[in-house]
Amino acid sequence: MDADTLTTVRAWAGCEVTSATLLDGGEVGTVRRVDLADGRRVVVKTGPPDPTVEAGMLRHLAAEGGLRVPAVHHAGDGVLVLEHVAHDADAAVTPAVARDLAERLAALHATTADAFGFPFDTLTGPYDQPNAWTDAWPAFFGEHRLAHSATQAHEEGVLPAADLNRVDALVDDLPDLLDHDPTPALIHGDVWAGNVLHDGERVTALLDPACYYGDPEVELAYVEWTETGGAAFRERYREVARVADGYADREPVYRLYPLLTHLRYFGTEYLDEVRATLSVVGY
Repeated sequence: MDADTLTTVRAWAGCEVTSATLLDGGEVGTVRRVDLADGRRVVVKTGPPDPTVEAGMLRHLAAEGGLRVPAVHHAGDGVLVLEHVAHDADAAVTPAVARDLAERLAALHATTADAFGFPFDTLTGPYDQPNAWTDAWPAFFGEHRLAHSATQAHEEGVLPAADLNRVDALVDDLPDLLDHDPTPALIHGDVWAGNVLHDGERVTALLDPACYYGDPEVELAYVEWTETGGAAFRERYREVARVADGYADREPVYRLYPLLTHLRYFGTEYLDEVRATLSVVGY
């Protein structure tokens, strides 16, 4: 832990740091488990992006959506101090955990807004998520998710112009492709196994949100793409929440957004999957 971070944590805690252990986990920034001289244990995240954005997302998910996320103790000076949530780091997502996750996400998706977007721009990993309030879902998802991420990927040199044109053509047709009428629902936005803390039976916390108010099917498509919950998740979610007819046709459209994000972060190893998904949709 560098001297500036140590100073910030000491000032917040009002006591000395006795140990700091580097943790596996997120792809962005550095995460440490920190033990304090007064017996407390916390998690300290440093590095880009701005920790106040993640803090704002976590607070919103807890206060508005009732989602179990780590409490925010401090956010500022490039440092985020979070509650340490006990969990079994080696345990797989069991069917019991998957069913509990389905119930928690269904409850989160019952938190709604009057438009699509969020009170502030959020992040997915290190990348900006523009969240201007928008009445029409195809317009929001087209402009602020697919077109935005595809344009950035092209400018970063990982999405060729021909493929950018394919995405642009799909965006033009989104009113027809997304032909249902979702209610703006609060979503976590980055639910994969690495962000699901659990004890083997229940979810103890969800980490690293990329939240906004959108179509909850975006969340379902991402959980399915990351193979996080399997059949147990799908069956339980559909028992407690409605999934509109035609989801299977919309799912590959929604899958494009995380694929473009992964293309930007990991590079062209994801380009074939982006192209294959565009072809599945007909572009």
